[in-house]
Amino acid sequence: MTPVMRVVELGKRFRRYPASRPKSLVETALGGWRRAAPADHFWVFRGVSFEVVPGEMLGIVGRNGAGKSTLLSLMAGLLRADEGHIELQGQISALLDLGRSLHHRLTGRENIVTSGLLSGLTSRQVAARAEQIGAFAGIDEFLDAPVRTYSSGMKARLTFAVAIHTDPDILLIDEFLFVGDQFFQKRCIDRIHALMQQGTAVLLSSHIPGMIADNCDRALWLDRAGLCALGPPGEVLEAYQAEADLESRVRSGAES
Repeated sequence: MTPVMRVVELGKRFRRYPASRPKSLVETALGGWRRAAPADHFWVFRGVSFEVVPGEMLGIVGRNGAGKSTLLSLMAGLLRADEGHIELQGQISALLDLGRSLHHRLTGRENIVTSGLLSGLTSRQVAARAEQIGAFAGIDEFLDAPVRTYSSGMKARLTFAVAIHTDPDILLIDEFLFVGDQFFQKRCIDRIHALMQQGTAVLLSSHIPGMIADNCDRALWLDRAGLCALGPPGEVLEAYQAEADLESRVRSGAES
């Protein structure tokens, strides 16, 4: 089966600034421009390679700071790689920061139209799905109210509902796969599985082992060293947990 995503020797680095770095333009001018320069650079990860095929869900695990969100941001085109490249086939939809993509002065319906058109749907398709999306998010009574009047939960559910109703070929989900109560979570699970049956590939980053074990076909363990493991979720999660337990014992011994 032809992959919808191919990641080849991917690497990303960021600048590291000294603690004494000026916090404002005034401090920079008074303290000298040299203090504003980065002290060095650090690699989040390097040499990461893998493929994802249609209908597959790949879970991404790793400690905080391992680069999981960075990896998804690179796939979504929000960041540029310093090494390697990513090959994509088809339309991509990303849930990386629920609620941030909404325009708060627009209504829920207007946000659905805007997001749908940007995702490649036609005006007719967006109009036909607006009510369905509002009902899925549980905001159908407030669909024509400004988003600035929504609660944070309503915004998150609307963002999620729009993303999974735009027929993406690739769906990226960072950490918070499911928002809202257990009934909404169940609808999310069912909808994502339906998308996968239609050929959508899903990449899920989560700190919840059960979420990866129960829903993913494969798991990828990411760390500063790069790709530590890639394979069946049970095997990868077991290796990841063993590493975490070992590190915890070492830290406890050092502190005692």
